[in-house]
Amino acid sequence: MPLPRGRPRGFDTEAAVERAMAVFWSRGYHGTALPDLLRATKLSRGSLYAAFGGKHALFLRALDRYIADALARMDAELDPRHPPVDGLRALLAGYVDRTSGASGRRGCLLVATAMELADHDPDVESRIRGFFKAMETKTAGALSRAKAAGELAAGVEPASAARILLCFVEGLRVIGKTGPARTMSQATADALLDRFIS
Repeated sequence: MPLPRGRPRGFDTEAAVERAMAVFWSRGYHGTALPDLLRATKLSRGSLYAAFGGKHALFLRALDRYIADALARMDAELDPRHPPVDGLRALLAGYVDRTSGASGRRGCLLVATAMELADHDPDVESRIRGFFKAMETKTAGALSRAKAAGELAAGVEPASAARILLCFVEGLRVIGKTGPARTMSQATADALLDRFIS
């Protein structure tokens, strides 16, 4: 029987990714230095490089984690076993919650990363493009189910409505940095969705 090679890792890599994600989220990619990551993850430089390959690779792991969490949340909100309009309202309500108060001022890691890196980092750009496409597809699916149930207003096409909702919620993430009143954000989200449903 061959002996195991190397020493087993003595730390939780997913917990380290989550702690690193919090640092990147608050400081941005360029604003995060290696010592910041070492403090947050409680890893030595050697352990961090052995586990993740460096700052950029760790950032991509953190971004992948953020995206996976967002898509899982959307899957729960837009679960096809639930009425599609209820799912769309839940999706928008979640964005209103995340763009209000302290959460809103924290902003969105994805939006911040798009502004900071997407135009010159192909790895980041492909992930962000993929997320937006997945989000648009999932939203269009819910809108298509609503149309099949006779719940969309006349002339509303799921694909174009999904694109509008995508632009709206990502814009809401940006506006959330200015601390808008939650009631105003919710009223705007309700007014937009009400344009699409019969």
